[in-house]
Amino acid sequence: MEKVQTDRREFVKFSTLGILGLALGGGMVFSPYLVGKENRLRPPGAVSEDKFLALCIKCGQCLQVCPYHSIKLADFAKGIGVGTPYIDANERGCWACDAVPCVLACPSGALDHHCEKPQDIKMGIAVLEFPNTCLAISNTLIPKGYNDKMHNFVNSVRNKTEQEDVILKKLDEFEGKECTLCADMCPIPNPLSAIAMIADSGGGKRPEVYDGCIGCGACQEVCPTTQPSIVVKPRVMYNEFYNKA
Repeated sequence: MEKVQTDRREFVKFSTLGILGLALGGGMVFSPYLVGKENRLRPPGAVSEDKFLALCIKCGQCLQVCPYHSIKLADFAKGIGVGTPYIDANERGCWACDAVPCVLACPSGALDHHCEKPQDIKMGIAVLEFPNTCLAISNTLIPKGYNDKMHNFVNSVRNKTEQEDVILKKLDEFEGKECTLCADMCPIPNPLSAIAMIADSGGGKRPEVYDGCIGCGACQEVCPTTQPSIVVKPRVMYNEFYNKA
């Protein structure tokens, strides 16, 4: 009996070590691919991605001070950078707070403190990725209930803020109207420097993005199509994308 128990312990020990070895080996093999595929929208002031991952201490202070609940922390399913802050603009964009509190709250330099106002933010660039679904181009009115997803999001948070209520009320006013949401809801102080609605050859209008765009993702959040017609390319600057295009 004693030999059977000993053999069982040895089997469990070496089996466990084997599984751990495979897991670690898999991580070493696949981690370069994870790095290559990840391209998250980081909070305002984020330094270059490699530097950001090295500096971020995963304290969550930026998340705590965000009045719009825009910032999330990456979980294990997101690959490398577990615990680092990012923004999912399909759910909630950044609303470009005047004092950029997330940057002020960062103790490590992962969010650069030289980013002091909305115009200093450079998160990415907005792109009309799916013009065929754009309601403004097709002259389709904004459907009733389009804002349900934003209401559901705000109602799901524990500490809804006054700023979120103000945005919801403004968004509700667009139901049944021509779609100008991406331009009219741009949160920066001079939105016309970032985006405007221009005449489209088909008779409708289309959003045109300018170099004042900070890549906050608010336009992507409020886009009323099932898959947002306009999206933000993280860590891509205006000249880098539009000059090539």
